[in-house]
Amino acid sequence: MITRMVAAAVRAFLVALLVATPALLLPGTRVETTQMIALIGLLAAILTFVEYLAESPSLIEFRAAPPFNRIRFASLAVTVGLLTLICRGDMAPTPLTQALAGFGTMIGTAMDFPFSPVRLMLLVAADDEATDKIRSLAGLAYVISLVTLLSFVALVRLLDWPLRSGAFNFWINLPLYDPTTGGDILMRLKRDSHVNVALGFLLPFMIPAVLKIAAVYATPLALADTQTLIWTISAWAFLPASLIMRGVALMRIADLIEEKRRRAYAQADLQAA
Repeated sequence: MITRMVAAAVRAFLVALLVATPALLLPGTRVETTQMIALIGLLAAILTFVEYLAESPSLIEFRAAPPFNRIRFASLAVTVGLLTLICRGDMAPTPLTQALAGFGTMIGTAMDFPFSPVRLMLLVAADDEATDKIRSLAGLAYVISLVTLLSFVALVRLLDWPLRSGAFNFWINLPLYDPTTGGDILMRLKRDSHVNVALGFLLPFMIPAVLKIAAVYATPLALADTQTLIWTISAWAFLPASLIMRGVALMRIADLIEEKRRRAYAQADLQAA
């Protein structure tokens, strides 16, 4: 119990630190913004602590199937941290921020080709200066998301996730799934896997379009605000990668269930013979 409480507290602290990272690193953050970020960070930390302290989680999936959530958290943390450092370099440049800005510009330029997600993200830019900044941030964030996806796929294919951590507990790792309703659980897992992968593929193209429509017909996001820009681009890159990871994970679980059923049927046939 003590070990679980300490682990949950560490995770809660890391989540709160992630939420506060842009406000901590960027100079000139307003008091009202700081208070709002502190509240959001506190709520996120409490939710994380409760979920990881409980015997059975109610929201967080794959809690007992590491390193699924660790990869996602590390991806978001690296994305937010690097984008924040690049933006900090505009106000307080250092050799590190200049090197990151140059690297981001190089990647963004390479990924800025017709119909690419980075090119579509540039649609939300207000002027040429904003276009260059968004290109740099979006290119770097998208590359991090691609590396995250490749890392998880390699983990599944080469390291036999999630079986290397022991037997997979369906109830603990998929608390929002009720295997007793909605027909065959195997078909539901495969269907949800395909839906998640499809959404993950489409979101990098859909989010810029939604932002552009919102700017025309509704209240646009204040992308001139540095923190808003950081979180918008981080979400644009992280959410699709997270959905695709979930789709791959669900398909992997479906394959394990199908294999277990096949062995059970084969064993039953042998006993009948």
